[in-house]
Amino acid sequence: MASDTLEPEIEPDKTQPPVSALRYDTPQELYTHMPSLAQMTQHRPREGEDALDFLYRLRGSTTPEEAVTFTAYAALPKMAIWWSYECLRQASDDLSPADRAMMELVATWTTYPDNENRYRTMKAALYAPVRSPAVYLGLAVGWSGGAVAPNDPAPVPAYRTPRAINTAVLSCLAGSDLSRRPVRLARFIEQAVSLFRIY
Repeated sequence: MASDTLEPEIEPDKTQPPVSALRYDTPQELYTHMPSLAQMTQHRPREGEDALDFLYRLRGSTTPEEAVTFTAYAALPKMAIWWSYECLRQASDDLSPADRAMMELVATWTTYPDNENRYRTMKAALYAPVRSPAVYLGLAVGWSGGAVAPNDPAPVPAYRTPRAINTAVLSCLAGSDLSRRPVRLARFIEQAVSLFRIY
């Protein structure tokens, strides 16, 4: 005999998996897979130390600039480029008209990260007469994934983008007045903290 009661419909699980902005789950993995990072930093992650704790330890060290280098390598390329764009934007009073144009190209790519915008940004960065922080950021966009140019299928080494990002942020910092550098560095690192939280 058929039952008059209907089985309740089971709602599909709408739970989203956690999203991370980082390349690897732990700093130890990052240092293992990207050995060029170890050449650029004095400090090393401790056993079981997570990325955010390591960032805070670098920030409180005698070489807090290493927190910038760690962030440039730790975050996925698009997220690291967004972070460095925000760092340079905070220092926008120091940007030349040419750098402002480059920053517009980078901003366009972060919103529409297709190959056309990437190539356009890369071309402008390669032909820039001065390698300013904004130009290094443009190079980071060009090296962020895929072929360097439509007719050049050679793969780009994984360290190229983070190294360019690191150069962009640290050279922006170096170009600041001495009295403003500690405040700017603190802001840059605080801006990075959100990248190390899993949502």
